[in-house]
Amino acid sequence: MTQDHRLETLRAALAALYRAEGRPEATRTAASLLAGVLAAEAQPPCALDALIRRTAATSPLPAARAVLAVQELVPWGTNPVADRTGSVADIIAVATLMSPEGPILSADFRLGLFYQRPDSYYPLHNHDADETYVILAGRADWTAGEDRLPRGPGDVIHHPSRMPHAFRTGPEGLLALWRWSGDINTHSYAILPDPDA
Repeated sequence: MTQDHRLETLRAALAALYRAEGRPEATRTAASLLAGVLAAEAQPPCALDALIRRTAATSPLPAARAVLAVQELVPWGTNPVADRTGSVADIIAVATLMSPEGPILSADFRLGLFYQRPDSYYPLHNHDADETYVILAGRADWTAGEDRLPRGPGDVIHHPSRMPHAFRTGPEGLLALWRWSGDINTHSYAILPDPDA
């Protein structure tokens, strides 16, 4: 399978997840994702490459398999809020795929892939953007406002603007797709006081 075909397979798989979500902004995101161009060059492996591959390989979802097929092309290390995450940066890897800065250009959305190490905690945080996560592989105990639920492959979690949220992974780690819509500024991102940290 050619590189271009693998990237098209990834875009189609991610767009299908958004179309299934059922929110108007999800449908618009899918259209933007399919209309954009995702051309990628081989990337040096990120520090968490082996863990990302191992977690993705456990999933039955087509989107996880599509990520695994293009792992060497994924721009891990392109976290739009990296300057605000502090020590959390040691347990995560983020790859931005669509944003005002690219690689797929969009003035209205940010989206990408998120990976979190096994047995780690991403503390309470929030931001102005509405956010939706789709779990691609692995599992996490997810806090979204007052709700605390275990989440796994195929689960969709929506955080309205400014809703505090956090996640604790188990031994598998976590691979997810994320999308920001609404006010997608990055300066509002903040780690919050967290009794569970």
